[in-house]
Amino acid sequence: MINIIGLGYIGLPTSLMFAAHGNEVVGTDYNSSLVETLNAGKLTFSEKGMPELFSDALKAGIKFSTEYVCADTYIVAVPTPHDSENKKVKADYVVSAVESVLKVCPENAVIVIESTVSPGTIDKYVRPIVNRVEGETGKHVNLAHAPERIIPGNMVYELENNSHTIGADNKETGEKVKALYASFCKGEIVLTDIRTAEMTKVVENTFRDINIAFANELAKLCRSDGMDVYEIINIANRHPRVNILQPGPGVGGHCISVDPWFLVGDYPELTDLIHTAREVNESMPYFVFDRVQSIMKEHNISDISQVGMYGLTYKENIDDTRESPSLKLAEIAAEKGFSGLKCYDPYVTEDILPNQYHDFDEFIKNIKLIIIMIGHNEIRTAGEKLSGLVVYDTRNIKEIKSDYTL
Repeated sequence: MINIIGLGYIGLPTSLMFAAHGNEVVGTDYNSSLVETLNAGKLTFSEKGMPELFSDALKAGIKFSTEYVCADTYIVAVPTPHDSENKKVKADYVVSAVESVLKVCPENAVIVIESTVSPGTIDKYVRPIVNRVEGETGKHVNLAHAPERIIPGNMVYELENNSHTIGADNKETGEKVKALYASFCKGEIVLTDIRTAEMTKVVENTFRDINIAFANELAKLCRSDGMDVYEIINIANRHPRVNILQPGPGVGGHCISVDPWFLVGDYPELTDLIHTAREVNESMPYFVFDRVQSIMKEHNISDISQVGMYGLTYKENIDDTRESPSLKLAEIAAEKGFSGLKCYDPYVTEDILPNQYHDFDEFIKNIKLIIIMIGHNEIRTAGEKLSGLVVYDTRNIKEIKSDYTL
């Protein structure tokens, strides 16, 4: 049996995938409302391919509970935020989960940390708890780290097809965990030690953050001197060894916008480039706000209530708003005394900001300037509906005729 701890954006699809491929699974989460929703046969977030996977898992007998159960393997997929002050990983949720697991797990159980953590986190925070319990009770358990590598919007496909990394203390534990993931994973499964697995995941997201920061800094540079950043990137990328990414209004999600801070927090004297990249990407909502003010002045729009922000999620065609640049932009506007900014997102059905609309036609009818923060399919096909609006497109969407880009 596998007991998966945490039924959020990573734990839930992972639970369903294991169950749908012949494994006995119990998914555990402290959120009783979430568990009740799942037990009622309803998903808790929208994701391509999830309804079908959920149906298959239910038919296979997956169970959801607020209680930890006795199992051979535990997969911990709880959040790992960073401390806003020192930038280090906050391992509280992982520690709490492992402590609870140790109360019910049998001898020689395997505890797999799937949550993303900074290198050395398991040795620093998890292993001492395991060693203490072993000393007190004589019960031995095995540790492993199998960091997730999936992205919202394509989770089901990537769970099956992406390469997986498994770090373990010994080959026997590594092979046991590998066999579990091999029940559904078609990609290569690489075995290594725990610390290397920890570092690898953080490095992957840090690499992407740095490359996005270069594109964003290039956008600022080009804007300052009247050059078209998109044309420049297009031409530069024709070089066979150049692949510059597209700039945007910021970096969101719980991976790229968070994981690089783990390295900055743990190695402050050695991460100047990583730190600067994070600062560049975090500055982009401020850059967008300054551009909005300039555009408003140019078009004699004196009231921010005539401005609408399209898109609240951090990427297109999903409902995930974690670390969203749009939410930061709204926060900046409020901090600077610009109240009344309107907003709309077809994937965000609950009110999370003031002046939030849930009907696209009503939204655009009540604004003069639209800030496109996310390229949902809906806005790509809006066409003539945007006629008459001043369009500031921070994503350079080719289907949209915009007056201003990043």
